[in-house]
Amino acid sequence: MTPRDSSDSSNDSSNDSAKDSAKDSANSRWSDLDRPPLNGTALRRGLVREKGLWNQVDVVQRTGSTNSDLVARAADRKLAEGAVLVAEEQTAARGRLDRQWTAPARSGLFFSVLLRPAEVPVTRWGWLPLLTGVAVATGLSRTAGVDTSLKWPNDLLVTVGDEERKAGGILAERAGDDGVVIGVGINVSLRADELPVPRAGSLALAGAVNTDRDPLLRGVLRSLEDWYGRWREAGGDPAASGLQETYAAGCATLGRIVRAELPGERSLVGEAVAVDGDGRLVLATEAGVQEPVGAGDIVHLRLA
Repeated sequence: MTPRDSSDSSNDSSNDSAKDSAKDSANSRWSDLDRPPLNGTALRRGLVREKGLWNQVDVVQRTGSTNSDLVARAADRKLAEGAVLVAEEQTAARGRLDRQWTAPARSGLFFSVLLRPAEVPVTRWGWLPLLTGVAVATGLSRTAGVDTSLKWPNDLLVTVGDEERKAGGILAERAGDDGVVIGVGINVSLRADELPVPRAGSLALAGAVNTDRDPLLRGVLRSLEDWYGRWREAGGDPAASGLQETYAAGCATLGRIVRAELPGERSLVGEAVAVDGDGRLVLATEAGVQEPVGAGDIVHLRLA
């Protein structure tokens, strides 16, 4: 065996260091240059202001669910209204009806906010998910330059090619007696080969002019602050605040024949004709009656 001299040893060490460096680089949060990380400090500087709604904005690299985390923190630490928790990646994200979904790190906006609408009757809190849908659609239309619509109650729809696809969703959960945590998930830069199901979409696939998550998040949170302020000042009245009219104008479900899959394995087919004062979807059935639907899955069948 031929002994190695010091230069051989040095070269091996350099090679090992280079490999480790390359590995660290591949695993770093900058490894996908099309998906840069969010800057928590910059977000706080842009969103937290005196007398504003948002009082703290935390960004974490990875968590199971921002909703679960914020609900727990709201109960244990008595967080003030206006806390925002953003995750670059979620491993146990939940949608409506406890459906689970995953997405690549930094491919979307995954965040939750804590609201405590003390001056609004609890009977009107059911409007909060719909309000958030309006705020998200409004904020994204302004900052991403892409047309959006809402599937009742709060799925965000975009058009990819000539297909209507879901690009986001909203989940509201109670946090103690006086709080609500609202979680939002939006597919931003998700590519076609990354779609979890064929009917999913993203802002990028819909031709968005901007997929920089920083201004998108700021735009959505500012829109949410605006709509929440209007609704709260009106005592939660959806008509007086303009929420009911705005929601109806942007709701892709209205004017369509739909099937409502209801609890207890029941279903109801009819034309979606209105969203009532309680946020329920009103269906006109073939029997000639109008039935409000307050919970369940809605399947778009065709235009009326």
